[in-house]
Amino acid sequence: MKDLIAKFLDYLSYQKRYSNNTIIAYRNDLNSFADYLEVFFETNDAGVVSRRMISSFIADLAESGISSRSINRKLSSIQSFYGFLLKEGPLEVNPAKSVQRPKTSSHLPSVMRSEQVEQLFEPNRFAANFEGRRDLALLSVFYACGLRRDELINLKVLDIDFHQSQLKVLGKRNKERIIPIAPELIKILRSYIDERGQVNSSEPFLFLTGKAQKMYPSLVYEIVKNYLSKVTTMEKRSPHVLRHTFATHLLNEGANLQSIKDLLGHASLATTQIYTHTSLEKLKDVYNQAHPRSKK
Repeated sequence: MKDLIAKFLDYLSYQKRYSNNTIIAYRNDLNSFADYLEVFFETNDAGVVSRRMISSFIADLAESGISSRSINRKLSSIQSFYGFLLKEGPLEVNPAKSVQRPKTSSHLPSVMRSEQVEQLFEPNRFAANFEGRRDLALLSVFYACGLRRDELINLKVLDIDFHQSQLKVLGKRNKERIIPIAPELIKILRSYIDERGQVNSSEPFLFLTGKAQKMYPSLVYEIVKNYLSKVTTMEKRSPHVLRHTFATHLLNEGANLQSIKDLLGHASLATTQIYTHTSLEKLKDVYNQAHPRSKK
């Protein structure tokens, strides 16, 4: 089974052009399933796997306390794997197709308040050196452009078009999108790039470590968490919080969902609609303007 998993991962990498992090997630999900089959059903043959075996795997995950979201991701990986085998010819039936998914609770995105954002970008918060200017630029790009973590890591200096005031972003499935950048962000980026040039002028990627190498996911997470911890007590203090805040603040200021969808790089408008449930400030404004008792 492991050889078929490797073939499937090659397909995702070279034909579907999935990101490295996505490939790793698929590998982990499928290898854990393969290990489970060997231990509990004494088989490593993908062709003999039944719906009952997959359901048993899902039930054991739930019993061990794994979240419904994680279980559903693993099930999606298994379904995609068997969909691939079905397409390639070894199998005639996808045993994972009708396996029931656990229900997931609907968690609203964590969003910073406007005053917290103002506190985050206070001028004296960032040191006047390479790392300080880098951190300011990094946080500013997250909040002003709504990027995903991997998108920010893979930004290159040449992706910034200062003349057109725009940023070229390579998103999921290698889809490119253009994001406008405001004068204040241009100023911040120019300042960082000037400082960056004294550290390393040959590395194409925009954001570098203190050793002048390309940034990596855990470092980006730690930088964001460190700064957010100084202005908010929210449980989640990840780069995605800034992405959620970007989208919610746009909606609060009157941007339409279609425009926000395009800026975020969402494939479906349904994904973007989660932000209609988080705009409490906008709801309060509507209430205060329209409800009779709010004026008394």
